[in-house]
Amino acid sequence: MADKFRLEHDSLGEVRVPADALYGAQTQRAVDNFRLSGQVMPAAFIHALGFIKAAAARVNHELGLMPEDAATAIETAAREVARGCHDPHFPVDVFQTGSGTSSNMNANEVIARLASLQLGRPVHPNDDVNRGQSSNDVIPTAIHLSASQRIHQILIPSLTHLAAVIDARATELRGITKTGRTHLMDAMPIRLDQELGGWAAQIRDAVARIESSLPRLQALAIGGTAVGTGINTHPDFGPRLAKRLAEDTGIAFTCSENHFRDLSAQDSAVEMSGQLRTTAVGMMKIANDLRWMNSGPRAGLGEISLPALQPGSSIMPGKVNPVIPEAAAMVCAQVMGNDTTIAIAGQSGNFQLNVMLPVIARNLLESIELLANAARTLADLAIAGLTVNHARLDELLKGNPILVTALNSVVGYERAAAIAARAYAQDRPILELAGEMTSLTREELARLLDPARLTEGGITR
Repeated sequence: MADKFRLEHDSLGEVRVPADALYGAQTQRAVDNFRLSGQVMPAAFIHALGFIKAAAARVNHELGLMPEDAATAIETAAREVARGCHDPHFPVDVFQTGSGTSSNMNANEVIARLASLQLGRPVHPNDDVNRGQSSNDVIPTAIHLSASQRIHQILIPSLTHLAAVIDARATELRGITKTGRTHLMDAMPIRLDQELGGWAAQIRDAVARIESSLPRLQALAIGGTAVGTGINTHPDFGPRLAKRLAEDTGIAFTCSENHFRDLSAQDSAVEMSGQLRTTAVGMMKIANDLRWMNSGPRAGLGEISLPALQPGSSIMPGKVNPVIPEAAAMVCAQVMGNDTTIAIAGQSGNFQLNVMLPVIARNLLESIELLANAARTLADLAIAGLTVNHARLDELLKGNPILVTALNSVVGYERAAAIAARAYAQDRPILELAGEMTSLTREELARLLDPARLTEGGITR
């Protein structure tokens, strides 16, 4: 078995490391110490570390702090990490040292080994790959970098797609009138395009909220090093690195103006998580509306039919369930839970360092991924294919005594309430009873009680 391991050393002594591992002693210690969840850091976070290390090597060379060949070797290796070429060599558990030092050293060791093999001479993980940096500014930078990237790459496009699909269906269904509901009880009529338009507005607002928080998330902690003072780094290192990351990613990253805040607090991540929570709240409302509208089909509302995607029961033949809205609602619940964890973690900035950084990274990135996936799934597998049960809508609408509300301004609230009460008691149409209980002609009542007309609002005369 000895040939399956090699000996590595760090400041605490020697450590046995798997022979084919690209990482070294500090990563192995973390693997041995943190056997907590079996969950490794998200791939997007690891790739962000690669982006940071590549940019750091190039900036250090530009500042005259690193020779060209070493900078090139480190940059080449780091870009491989950024592309996901070495993901299996990042085995550190999410629940690790609160600063994320183990993950930073994991990246330093992997990149150093790759660069050493390329150069044919040793490249040191601390002195070379980590030059001008500390875990305390690298990890917050990686959180902001990875979250910003995934928001731009998948979340905003997915939410925009969801809003567009809802808008398209609203246009297609324009003019179809249904019973509105408040308190889950029959209310005044509403058009389907109005109902769906409300959903689309929620999603567009969610995008706007997320975009409004991005400038703070795109301000990076790099350059603060250990405690925010920038010890052991060139004063131009942080601004230059942020500029290079902006060029590499096409995202407007900046170097933050206050590193003491950036290392000790994660307010920008907490803020963005709050925006994701709000997005989840809105998406769950839409998912639940779809479930209600689809309910039945005989004993529920039965207003729409969602696409039949799979059998709904292992015992009841023919049952089909609204599986996509249910899955989306579970995603939303998870995002809300993630936000609670991030809020608690955000409070854990003790003096000059937050010590729950890895779990913030994990939860923030999971929320982004889940919401992006749920948005597309809800759009493509539920909303795009729903069909309207016109006969059911008409049946419910014609029997709705609340239509009498349209007569308030003509006969008064008390008379209208009496008409509604009798309609409920006798299960008779409002049009018929209003003809008996008022002096209005049938033509006048038909005009005043026209459901489609009532969806336009205003005072009925």
